Amino acid sequence: MFSCDTKHFIDLFILKAGSRSMASDQICYTLVGLSSEAKTYTEQKLKDDLQNSNDNVKREALKELIRLIINGEKFPNLLMTVIRFVMPSQDHMIKKLLLLFWEVVPKYSPDGKLLHEMILVCDAYRKDLQHPNEFIRGSTLRFLCKLKEPELLEPIMPSIQQCLEHRHAYVRRNAVLAIFTIYKNFESLIPDAPEKILRFLEQEQDSSCKRNAFMMLLHVSQSTALDYLTSCLDEVQNFGDILQLIIVELIYKVCLAKPSERLRFIRCIYSLLQSSSAAVRYEAAGTLTTLSSAPSAIKAAASCYINLILKESDNNVKLIVLSRLTDLRQYHERILQDLIMDIVQIINASDMEVRQKTLNLTMDLVTARTAEELIKIFRKELIKACSTNTRPSASASDGEKSSADDQNSDESVYRFSLVHTIYDICLRFPEVLPSIVPTVCEILTYEEIGDTRAANEACKFLREILERFPQRKADILEKLMQIFPSIIGRETLRHLVWIFGEYCTTYEEINSFMTLIRQVIGELPLVDEELRRQAGQVNSVDSSAENQSQPSVLISGDVNVGVSPAQRVTADGTYATQSAFTLRSNKDSSSVNAIKRPVLQAALFESHYMPGVVLSACLVKLFYRYSLLLKQEQMKTVKDECTKTKIISKENSFAAECMLIIASMIHLATSQLLPHQVNPDHLDRMWICLKILADRRPEVLEAFEHTSRGCLTEMLAYQESERKNNAKARNQGLIEHQKQLAELNRADAPIKFSLLTGQTEFGDTVDRFDLTLSQALGAGGKGSAGDAYATSKLSKVHQLTGFSDPVYAEAYVHVNQFDILLDVLVVNQTKDTLQNLTLELSTLGDLRLVEKPSPLTIAPQDFANIKANIKVSSTENGIIFGNISYDVRGSSGETTCIVLNDIHIDIMEYIMPATCTPSEFRQMWSEFEWENKVTVNTQIKDLFTYLSQITSHTNLRCLTPTEALSGDCDYLCVTLYAKTIFGEHVLANLCLEKAEADQPVTGHVRIRAKTQGMAVTMGERVSSCQKNWPVNNSRTPSDNTTKNQDDENSDENVIRSHSPVNNTLFKCDNLASHFGANFLLITGYHVGFSQTQYRIFTE
Repeated sequence: MFSCDTKHFIDLFILKAGSRSMASDQICYTLVGLSSEAKTYTEQKLKDDLQNSNDNVKREALKELIRLIINGEKFPNLLMTVIRFVMPSQDHMIKKLLLLFWEVVPKYSPDGKLLHEMILVCDAYRKDLQHPNEFIRGSTLRFLCKLKEPELLEPIMPSIQQCLEHRHAYVRRNAVLAIFTIYKNFESLIPDAPEKILRFLEQEQDSSCKRNAFMMLLHVSQSTALDYLTSCLDEVQNFGDILQLIIVELIYKVCLAKPSERLRFIRCIYSLLQSSSAAVRYEAAGTLTTLSSAPSAIKAAASCYINLILKESDNNVKLIVLSRLTDLRQYHERILQDLIMDIVQIINASDMEVRQKTLNLTMDLVTARTAEELIKIFRKELIKACSTNTRPSASASDGEKSSADDQNSDESVYRFSLVHTIYDICLRFPEVLPSIVPTVCEILTYEEIGDTRAANEACKFLREILERFPQRKADILEKLMQIFPSIIGRETLRHLVWIFGEYCTTYEEINSFMTLIRQVIGELPLVDEELRRQAGQVNSVDSSAENQSQPSVLISGDVNVGVSPAQRVTADGTYATQSAFTLRSNKDSSSVNAIKRPVLQAALFESHYMPGVVLSACLVKLFYRYSLLLKQEQMKTVKDECTKTKIISKENSFAAECMLIIASMIHLATSQLLPHQVNPDHLDRMWICLKILADRRPEVLEAFEHTSRGCLTEMLAYQESERKNNAKARNQGLIEHQKQLAELNRADAPIKFSLLTGQTEFGDTVDRFDLTLSQALGAGGKGSAGDAYATSKLSKVHQLTGFSDPVYAEAYVHVNQFDILLDVLVVNQTKDTLQNLTLELSTLGDLRLVEKPSPLTIAPQDFANIKANIKVSSTENGIIFGNISYDVRGSSGETTCIVLNDIHIDIMEYIMPATCTPSEFRQMWSEFEWENKVTVNTQIKDLFTYLSQITSHTNLRCLTPTEALSGDCDYLCVTLYAKTIFGEHVLANLCLEKAEADQPVTGHVRIRAKTQGMAVTMGERVSSCQKNWPVNNSRTPSDNTTKNQDDENSDENVIRSHSPVNNTLFKCDNLASHFGANFLLITGYHVGFSQTQYRIFTE
């Protein structure tokens, strides 16, 4: 429209503001910072430059004059200079700058009368409104929207109305806006504006002009807008989308105020559901669900939401619409259940968050009628997801990092979510198990699955199905035995070995398992077979290998002994005791991996001994069951000496085979054939199993068999209760809605007559357009909470100055998700008028001041409100500080400055208690690298009192099961979790000990987070709060009673980057404290236990 040189002026930082001083009617629209050359411009220099004939010089002088006036300078003598020498210019940029100048220049004399020179300015407005260039006309009309002087507007009203008939749409739509603003502020200047705009609307063809005209009628004369809408109701579908949006808003407001009008306009809303604009369809669907609760209306709106999600490519739009669809479920669940097959199509989206929310919604809507079809869809989707290879390529040196990246990839998370969804549906509707269990078993053989979370979730799914539905046991075990030789993941292998050992109970199942073990472990003994294989290869190798430059000693084939400076760290984070001489192979690692071995043997030769440890325990269980079956067989047959001998021979033969397998694995672990040393705890466990088989003590064998199964039953019962509690929490809104409906349907419930009560069917529902606007501005959105909410505001008021200061100030801090709104009350306690009162604010931390508050003029004993908006970018403690500066009118003294008290932004405003599964907690604990260890320093003498205090002051939720909190113990170990509104996770492990009954508790709190700032901030929160906690020794049994063994001792807070290698000890301690020592027998999570810890938990 104007010259591009305007950028140089606008780039100085132009900010629109709308804050109004309560002591002055003047509004500040534009804030422009002073330039570096501002001090060189005097009034005389400005006058000379403005009188210069060169337009470029005039431009720069006019820019500088605008800057100075905005920042409080007064130049009354330059007004006529601008009128005489600048206004006649036809340069477009100068005309644009003149509009800014007339906006900010003072238009009244000190006695409050309009300046006489403004009459000449008014004539310039009229000429610009009649200018042949349509863009100058339109810009002038937009400027008139900001003009608040009726004396200047009255002479040019005819010219404004003539612009309604201009040939260019840009002029006409700005003319409508100008008339709208003038009529709203000064109705007497154009009293017949609604009628004029209605006639204009009936003749107008441009959609933007019609939109502005209809918007004006909506706000100033709804009856006129309704008359027009009624006359063209059948043509609404053909209107432009911007006009359709205004029509939807009008219908909503009218129907909200007058429910009797619903039938008149509901058909129009239905037709707008088919609009070509996605925004119109979205607003129409929202309006339809608000105005009508009929099943047909809700179904049409929900279908519209689903189509929007499927067709829109923007993931933000998908998430917003999906949240509306989720909210709709609270009141119309049955209707959405009929649309579940359409909703499930959303999982084809590319964004993982959209997929996750869709799966969660699907789990809530599934019914017995749709479960079978959903499982078929999820089955196909699971096969497709598992067949997609997203594993990043990596060398051996960064294999661990690549594995972690693969665990966190979108495809890996999606596979886990699919398996978890299938898991949940099958538990609720077990009739679908036959169609999905084979697929869940088959995906364990996919290379893309490996040891990912999806594989672990699939194993847990199979374990729970076997426990809850014994009738499915034979089919599942048969399928697992078929796929077991093809298993890729080592952790998956361990899970399946445990399942076989726990659920193989008949002769046929035990014999089939033993045959399977012979197949997957290879020829026994393992060491002898490997030495024979290596000896055969050594004989065929060229003798030149003996002439290597580095000396080495041949041990057992091609294994060398050499000095290695590498340190060895065990799984529990401690240094292993070993020789300074380290074993290493002459051959390249690729040649070792090239040897094709059976699956279990391959795991053992890779030093993955967890499957072997679990296999040892399973063989003990199988031997116990096998011996019981033999005894039962003996009781049924003739008790002769020959039969007894055969039975004993079978028992001895089975035990000997089990002992051979265990002994072979122990021999291999202690040999020099493995690339890494085996954890000593693994060897101890296998030695224990070997000794149990040798001694065959009935009470020990019985403990292996029954105790672990009891722990599993308790754990599954707890998980089931947690699952129900979570479902109840998710359905809280639906439950409340059903209670309200039941209350209304009582026989003695009062009948509401809308004509008599004057209430709409929506009760006290507020206008959702106004509500969403107030929420976005941070000015509302809390709803009507009564006096409790008003009272709670007082706790958020911060006093900024003292009562004896000339200016008293206090701020109400309102936190609105990512924004902080400061509503500052400023009171002039003097008898002088304060000019240029400015609130200067600065921040520390990840806080950013969005807009600078404009200066105010406050009368004596008067007050004003100043609002400042601050953006928050992360969850860390921040500080807002600043000062108030002002000048006293009539005084020639310097500017007075009052320093304000600091406002500390509490991190707790952004942290919310949350829940997660134990597997998710363990994964995050191993991934997060920043840990802050806070030493417990308190006078509290009760373990549970300390726990309740830390959960209430840090917003952390205790994840430890309630069943694990019973009993009396002097040790406490619990896990805590919270989540921020920015999506950050906070993990904590609380370990307490009480040495004496009358002594305070001791221990530490380990806090882990992904970022250093979060870990430090939460640690500071715990340290500062625990010193002020009241001493209350009453017991509130709500947490764990097991002591967590920790190798770290520190008397002060430690913040460090944490390595995942030290995580296993914590995981195992936590699981054992949850479910008891025998839980280790179930899952084999005892990797990180030292011998001392193992004795503690087993004794």
